[in-house]
Formats: sequence, structure tokens, C-alpha cells
Amino acid sequence: MKDVNINSTSIKHWAIDDRPREKMLQNGAAILSNAELLAILINNGSKDKSALDLAKEIMNYAHNKLSELHLLELNDFKKIKGIGPAKAITIMAALELGKRRHAENSMEKIKAGNKNAIIAYLKTQLQNHTTECFGIIYCKSNLDIIGFEIVSEGGLSHTVMDVRIIFKKAFEKNATQIILCHNHPGGNLKPSKADIDITKQLIAAGVLLKITVMDHIIVSQTGSFSFADNSIVFVTAE
Repeated sequence: MKDVNINSTSIKHWAIDDRPREKMLQNGAAILSNAELLAILINNGSKDKSALDLAKEIMNYAHNKLSELHLLELNDFKKIKGIGPAKAITIMAALELGKRRHAENSMEKIKAGNKNAIIAYLKTQLQNHTTECFGIIYCKSNLDIIGFEIVSEGGLSHTVMDVRIIFKKAFEKNATQIILCHNHPGGNLKPSKADIDITKQLIAAGVLLKITVMDHIIVSQTGSFSFADNSIVFVTAE
């Protein structure tokens, strides 16, 4: 019979009471700590650390906040000895699924005319990105939201070429109204000249195509800014 390495860091060699998978099967996921849930994703530890040790180290790196954990990128995980690309990608994929589930639930509860709910939703989607992301909320004529999509990343100066794609997607989704949105990672909510110029282009295109651009909303960790509420460049398709 092959001897079991008592120093093994694999979850299967832990004491029963310390095994997150067994605890989850017996008592449900809610009883597990964030670190224990991460340990299940990590599965195997390194030579010197258990999966739970690695999970705790990751949580410490994120200041024990799930909101900060979601911000970690592949290079951040690689700084933790014992976390390779495969483990990091598994964790990032699980976090992304959680984000998408939250987004679906949030979207089902709001109408395009509910500005506060729209802003709250956009903050969850955009405010924590470290680069500028430009997104579109697609809506029906009864203000039902069809979907949300990030169409460009890295700065609005690069989004002009996406005008055709934006409206192509609107036609594909049978949207009659859209809300433009982007984030300002630096926190300053004041629209730039590029923000205003691109808004004008999309509004003009919408008038010709009979797709109403309802608003352009900027979000950051410090708040939000609505072009429509501040009467900046706004006209609507008839």
C-alpha cells in the first residue's frame, strides 16, 4: 500500500473538518469563509502551503475585500508564490461569473427611465476598471432594457471607429433607444472634449437611424455625471 504523505497540501489529505468541499456538501456554501471558497477553486496547494494558506494570502492581498479581489489581474496573482496561471484563471473566471449573475439580476429590475437604478448598475459594471471603458445600454421603446455591452476599452479617443458597430448591434437587438456610458478611472467626472465630440457623433447618427440616444452617463468611484441632466449637446431622434 502506498504511504500517504502526511505533509501533503492537497485538500483531500486534510482532516475531514477542514475540507471545504466536505463542509460545503454537509452544510452548504454559506457556511464557508471567503478563503475556504477560494481554496476549493485552487484545489491543490504548493510544496510549502496548503490551498487554504494560498487562499488566505490572496484574500490578504485584496485586503480581505471581495470588491478588491475582483480587481486583481493575472500579474497580481502571479506575485503570490504557488499561484500559477491555471489557478489564477480559474479564480478570475469564477469572479466574472459572479459579476455577470449580479448584472443579470440588476438589469431585470430596472427600466431605462429609472436614472438612479441605471447609474447604480453602471457603477457595478464600470467604476472599478483601471482603464476607460465605453459601454452601451440597449433599450426597447417601452424602456425595457435589452442588454448592456462594453464596446471599447482604453480611452474614448479610440471609439469613433466603433460608431457603425454600435448601431449595428442596436439593430440586431431591435433596440430603439440607447444609453451611452463610460467610466473615468481617475475619478474626475467632468466630460472631456473627446467625450462631448463622440456624444455629438453618436447622437447625430442616432437621429438619422431613428435610434434615440437617451443619455451619456459617466461613472467613477466618486459619483456620476449625466449629459442629459446637465443639458450637454442633447437632441433626440423624432
